Amino acid sequence: MSTRLSLSASRLLPHLLMSETPLVGGQAVMEGVMMRNGDTYALAVRMPDGTINVETRPWFSLTNNWLLRKPFLRGFPTLIETLVNGIKALNRSAAWSTEGADGDSEIKGWHLALTMIVSLLMAVGLFVVVPHLLSLGMKWAGLGGDVEGFTFHLWDGLFKFIIFIGYILAISLLPDIRRVFRYHGAEHKVIHAFEAGEEVTAGSALPYSRLHPRCGTTFLLFVLSIAIVLHTVLVPLLLVFWTPESVVAKHTATILFKLALMVPISALAYEIIRYAARVGDSLWGRVLRAPGMFLQLLTTWEPEKEQVEVAVAALAGAIGKNPPRLEFPLYCQSE
Repeated sequence: MSTRLSLSASRLLPHLLMSETPLVGGQAVMEGVMMRNGDTYALAVRMPDGTINVETRPWFSLTNNWLLRKPFLRGFPTLIETLVNGIKALNRSAAWSTEGADGDSEIKGWHLALTMIVSLLMAVGLFVVVPHLLSLGMKWAGLGGDVEGFTFHLWDGLFKFIIFIGYILAISLLPDIRRVFRYHGAEHKVIHAFEAGEEVTAGSALPYSRLHPRCGTTFLLFVLSIAIVLHTVLVPLLLVFWTPESVVAKHTATILFKLALMVPISALAYEIIRYAARVGDSLWGRVLRAPGMFLQLLTTWEPEKEQVEVAVAALAGAIGKNPPRLEFPLYCQSE
């Protein structure tokens, strides 16, 4: 039987954009999609036997406190909670896609903490320390100035973007990551259909764009761009008031200062994303979204219908306790 998932998104979406209620959003995982709706998220994964397993869980949140929901304070805790929930979902999807629904998909607290620490250290090393050291090398080569000057941060920003794009291109060579990128595209198509007020099925979602303005890829691009501007302005200002005698101490302090700036940088990037969503398809909105949409050409691939089916199942799980009958085999469980 052909199934229709009828959603009153055309009435709901304007309310979401004007309120603090979170928009429906998602994340691609191993052989599946995670969809969040408010304080609940659903994980849908294509199992080894071809069926789709859907699990709904409460969203771990750091922003339940009213203060942490305020503009310019909510960005960094939102980033942390997204990482926590994303790592948990990714771990479960990896277990399900290889072992089936009975696989041990729970991630222990210490394992989660260790995974987050290692991931953050790798990100810091790759996108903060390495560009800084390469920029220092350009100074020694006579092609740039010291950390107090503009050219140092120009090189630093350029190396950040090169490493970022290079990293995406490198991981896209892996077959498993290419499949994740297809599920990423499927997630965007289904959200587009939902927001348009469509009856959401794999068939109705397929014609939509695989690019979406609220994608996390856009957030990362804003983080990099804002970091370049703030580093260029604030690092020289710091060194005006305090300059260590040792060159090693000066550059170590600069790197630590850059890490501390990640809190306000992520907060500002989050507010820009929210603002871009509010201004919609105006000229200014399209200008703000254009770089991120272009970058999504690398992080999303056109999905197959079977992958869009998984995204539909994830959306169904996220918006209601019991997904409706679907046109493909489905497991459903909740916590």
